[in-house]
Amino acid sequence: MTSKEEQLKDLTLLGNQNVPYSFDYDPSVLEAFENRKPDRDYFVKFNCPEFTTLCPMTNQPDFATIYISYIPDRKMVESKSLKLYLFSYRNHGGFHEDSVNTIMDDLIELMDPRYIEVWGKFTPRGGISIDPYCNYGKPGTKFEKMAENRLMQHDLYPEKIDNR
Repeated sequence: MTSKEEQLKDLTLLGNQNVPYSFDYDPSVLEAFENRKPDRDYFVKFNCPEFTTLCPMTNQPDFATIYISYIPDRKMVESKSLKLYLFSYRNHGGFHEDSVNTIMDDLIELMDPRYIEVWGKFTPRGGISIDPYCNYGKPGTKFEKMAENRLMQHDLYPEKIDNR
């Protein structure tokens, strides 16, 4: 197998036109590939402006932009699989805070990143918005302290950087 073939061998969704969309929460759709620069610390950022989930009490849709930033270690999430994974929340009933934390937990399980943060900016409903934020730094590394510091410095007023 060539280097390119070896790198792409575990990716089944990228370039596949016949991928089914799951309408139920499905973390198994996530796929990872090898980080080609594992000796470098760098951020990978995703902005997902069309995230939807259902309120677990009313079944009304909740809309959000999900921001995911991470510093990879050995594995990275493949973006099409991430898109399909986030789409799988469409009919899932979950509170905003739980959804954001579950996204982070699933990505940690998939990639074991050095650092990751997930921020959900949910559209206000009933006169209030909820913007949960969570992060994680790999224990025993400089990223553990980074996560603690970042959480303490997290901007509590996102409207300063948001056009709501």
